Amino acid sequence: MSATGKSTVISELAARGYKAVDTDYDGWSELVDVPASSGQSGLDREQDWLWREDRIARLLSTEDADVLFISGGATNQVKFYGQFDYIVLLTAPTSVTTERLVTRTNNPYGKHPDELARVLALKQTVEPMLRRVADLEIDTSVPLEQVVEKILGVVLR
Repeated sequence: MSATGKSTVISELAARGYKAVDTDYDGWSELVDVPASSGQSGLDREQDWLWREDRIARLLSTEDADVLFISGGATNQVKFYGQFDYIVLLTAPTSVTTERLVTRTNNPYGKHPDELARVLALKQTVEPMLRRVADLEIDTSVPLEQVVEKILGVVLR
């Protein structure tokens, strides 16, 4: 979900020496047309971001690290769930999400009222679906160190 700290967490994991990929950047995802009536994007939009399945499949088949962390969110991520050892859902209270979106400096997404409304609507519709498949849910309103330690505590045990 947007503004839950995915990029911050994945950057910290990379800084600690883990192989970590943020699929929101560097061509891991692409904007594609989806039928407005499909509901695929969550809000009847006519475009949505999807993971580039060829790249994700190659990434998952490359065995060059003991642990691989992937962050991001896309409708087609479900196709890869069987290849993940753990699915971690990062969440934040609505007030924290809103504050992060309107004050963020590293990404303009969420500043426009329509984008903010979309994020908050997806929080209500998509986040519960993600919660059902997650092995671990972490509220990221706590300090980054605590979030990363919780993730590592589960993944490295």
